[in-house]
Amino acid sequence: MPSATINIAVPENMKAEVEEVIAVDGYNNTSEFFRDMFRQYKQTRAQRKLEALLLEGLESGPVTPWTKEDLEAIRDRAFKRIEEKVRNKSK
Repeated sequence: MPSATINIAVPENMKAEVEEVIAVDGYNNTSEFFRDMFRQYKQTRAQRKLEALLLEGLESGPVTPWTKEDLEAIRDRAFKRIEEKVRNKSK
């Protein structure tokens, strides 16, 4: 994958801490450290989103048994989403 450059400015004390982490934790360079930090951020963000969706589901009301109609409606929505994606890719 091609690389792009992002320049950031940090206070001198933070730069020293980053350099220490790189040396102690075995990163090869600053870019590797920040790529790893960003991957961890993305994972944490996805986890928070999942937790929020789970809470939303728990708070959405009483649980009811699934019916055949429920499953058919879910299947129909899924097929419609797939069809829309296929149509949008062909445009």
